[in-house]
Amino acid sequence: MGRIRQLGLVLVAILLATGSFASELAVLRNGFTIRHERRTVVGDMTRLYTGGDAASYVDIPTADIDHFEVDATPAPKPELPAPPVAVSAPLPAPALVPAAPAAKSLDQIVGEASDSHNIDPDFINSVIRAESGFNVRAVSPKGAQGLMQLMPGTASNLGVRNAFDAKANVDGGTRYLRSLLEKYNYDVAKALAAYNAGPKRVDQYHGIPPYYETQAYVARIIRDYNRKKLAQQKADRAHPVKTQVSTTTTRSANHSKRTTRATSPSSAAGAGSSVAEAR
Repeated sequence: MGRIRQLGLVLVAILLATGSFASELAVLRNGFTIRHERRTVVGDMTRLYTGGDAASYVDIPTADIDHFEVDATPAPKPELPAPPVAVSAPLPAPALVPAAPAAKSLDQIVGEASDSHNIDPDFINSVIRAESGFNVRAVSPKGAQGLMQLMPGTASNLGVRNAFDAKANVDGGTRYLRSLLEKYNYDVAKALAAYNAGPKRVDQYHGIPPYYETQAYVARIIRDYNRKKLAQQKADRAHPVKTQVSTTTTRSANHSKRTTRATSPSSAAGAGSSVAEAR
């Protein structure tokens, strides 16, 4: 009996000397932990055996180890086999999820606003170019937002909840531009000046206010718009047959819309001349 007790004490001493414990965590001074099955000290290094075999280990300077803890992480539960699926019962067909609608391009957005408010899409694009340079997230120092630079108050009056939504911004800005064209009897220069400086200033000065920024703004848009129209006229002259067929096809269907749109180009050309002379 005494010999057995002596043997047990020897085994305990060996375990303490080698530092061998099952499933421990070595807590390093830098805060990291290393899980290991057993460990032993080799010189100034502590060898941590990370696997059941002697080949899986990592040597850590003993001075870098703060302390050891028992790994309390529960062992993973064995996966239970999946219940058998009855072959006779057919599996339900997967539900068809409708594909998300493709994002519309700016040309499509401008085209829809043009159709809704009877304003030439080239004219809308000229305003967008002058206002934001086609930057959907543009914000001016005064707080105007989005492609057509709607002020928060104007956007709210137009029902535009998110001025950075391209479709809502362009539709609201085009609708506002249409109301200004109607207010000033399709005088494009006055409508653009009101869009930039506000209707009160245009009414106060009975025309374009004497602000360099507003005058340059009006001239820039009209110049850009007229440039597009001149390019279109050259293209039409280069393909007269195609133009004639297209005009004949659309004349009866779009008579009212073309009449409305034709008012802006002529006014724009006239306004462009007057602004150019004034400058």
